[in-house]
Amino acid sequence: MNYKQRSKNMAISKQKKQELVEAYTDLLQRSQGVIWLNNKGLSVSEIFELRSSIREAEGKCKVTKNRLTRLALQNAGLPTMDEVLTGPTITGFALGEIPAVAKAIADFAKENDSVEIKGGLMGTEILSADELTTLANLPPLEILQAQLLGLINAPARQIAGTLSSSVRQVINVVNAYSDSETQTVKT
Repeated sequence: MNYKQRSKNMAISKQKKQELVEAYTDLLQRSQGVIWLNNKGLSVSEIFELRSSIREAEGKCKVTKNRLTRLALQNAGLPTMDEVLTGPTITGFALGEIPAVAKAIADFAKENDSVEIKGGLMGTEILSADELTTLANLPPLEILQAQLLGLINAPARQIAGTLSSSVRQVINVVNAYSDSETQTVKT
């Protein structure tokens, strides 16, 4: 291979790297959160299985290059995550709800001992592996909303119950008084 061929190949490599940085930046900007895990000892079929489960949770999974990911994080105005982006890395992008993607990754990690959650981001907030595990254990958004509505409605129901029982008591007193007046008039 001569010099011209090598320099031409290097330019393609730089162009490809730039395209990857742009793709990572786009995914970071569209994501509600990002989760990084190590990629030690996973087979191609296991990575395919992980991608499928993350896709079902409205996410995207990529085997990423740490240096390019740092550049994309910088382009997106996010923390560079130097302590997390070491060694072989898989990135899970939560395009939908982050707890669903975190749960898919946590479930996969339980089945595969070689997978370790490194950390993540939710918006601009840095999340530890423990925080991501807690996030994965949250119930779905619909259930959380129902629980919140239940908490909000409980005092209103109690007030309505108290008012209706008070009204019933007043009606009963009025009826009893009316009945007693009717009986005294008859006699």
